[in-house]
Amino acid sequence: MVLGDKMGSYLGVNLGFGFGVTMGMHLAGNISGAHMNAALTFTSCALGRMAWKKFPVYVLGQFLGSFLAAATIYLLFYTSIIQYSEGKLAVTGPTATANIFATYLPDHMSLWRGFLDEVIVTGMLQLCLSAITDKGNNPPLQGTQAIVTGILVVIIGVSMGMNSGYAINPSRDLPPRFFTYVAGWGIQVFRAKDWWWVPVVAPPLGAYLGAIIYAVFIGSSTPREPQILENTTSYEDRRTPVLPATMPQLPVTSSLTPISVSPDNRPSVQAAPPLRDSIHLEHL
Repeated sequence: MVLGDKMGSYLGVNLGFGFGVTMGMHLAGNISGAHMNAALTFTSCALGRMAWKKFPVYVLGQFLGSFLAAATIYLLFYTSIIQYSEGKLAVTGPTATANIFATYLPDHMSLWRGFLDEVIVTGMLQLCLSAITDKGNNPPLQGTQAIVTGILVVIIGVSMGMNSGYAINPSRDLPPRFFTYVAGWGIQVFRAKDWWWVPVVAPPLGAYLGAIIYAVFIGSSTPREPQILENTTSYEDRRTPVLPATMPQLPVTSSLTPISVSPDNRPSVQAAPPLRDSIHLEHL
């Protein structure tokens, strides 16, 4: 969008961001749960869903991945960046290119309005993710969670991303910002409107609030299916018990059993003794 003039658009940024998340979930979903967002990882630990000892490991992986991604983009688009900026790597101004890698406040936004914006937008992300992953509510079909999450990110960007660039993730803002610092943009990447710390602090706060709001107002009132205890039956089933297929073989005895044969070949019968309680409760 910055370098390509008519070749890029704000919608293209949102589509790339959202479906990039989808691909990341497919790549790492069964390995780590696809933790790509430090704010969401923090919330999982704060709510007791994940051990705190995993937090620094996951965040370190996120930061390394994001830093290497920024280096890859710089390598791929180096000549375009130099041509567009006329050889001067600027953070602000008409030829600024630092905003390719990290978020920066526009002129119409104050610092604290930007902070509130990041809290609300990240809260919406976590709120909707809680619904997507809640099997007791209305989750997406098995295998479609990644694409649904990607669509969620696109929706958030299209509808609420204009003000602050919707960082919504410390791991996708701070490491690329540090890369631009060492790659030639200089200390100004941390000084511009003193914004650098907001995408680090506001998203975890917003994600935690979003999770709490879902748990209190939606999760606690979601109807749950009653648990059925094993080996319990309905009243009708108890009236006509059915023996299991593994029922041990027992001697079959009727109320009239032939016990002898008379000389004229006519059987002599008598009542059999009543069947004793040889079928114990554990056989039923």
